[in-house]
Amino acid sequence: MSRPDSTPLEHKATAPRAIGCWVLTVSDTKTPDTDTSGQLIRKLLLDAGHQIVGSSIVRDEPKDVQRVIREACTNDEVRAVLVTGGTGITSRDSTYEAIEALLDKRLPGFGELFRMLSYQEIGAAAMMSRAQLGVHARRIVVSLPGSPNACRLALEKLVIPELSHLIREVGR
Repeated sequence: MSRPDSTPLEHKATAPRAIGCWVLTVSDTKTPDTDTSGQLIRKLLLDAGHQIVGSSIVRDEPKDVQRVIREACTNDEVRAVLVTGGTGITSRDSTYEAIEALLDKRLPGFGELFRMLSYQEIGAAAMMSRAQLGVHARRIVVSLPGSPNACRLALEKLVIPELSHLIREVGR
């Protein structure tokens, strides 16, 4: 148990090092060969010392997105689910709503920080991102845009630096 006055640095020191992750790509068109964002997420996680427990691609259908996340979260090895795609505002983009309905807790600061960092790279178009992070079944669920550049930004600047800390906190 941590002391009430413990710091984030102390939290990170006692956090798990290798996190079991599931990577889900939401796309009506991607295949394993063309899923560049999913491939990038897996590579960045592995390079950071985390484990890929599984990955899949589903169409942007809310019931399919929810089914995969629920199933992944029943696996004891999975501590985080990273989703890419379906976060925009087109008529087919329904990932945000599908995941939002599953979340037990929400961390709105993630989306706020992601949009701030995106703004520095792509300007005002960053406001169209509905990236989010929350907790489902005591697992971290991260929902990212389908763009490889957006995935790289989110993983390098936000997700990887805090993933172990997030897992430590959600497991308490």
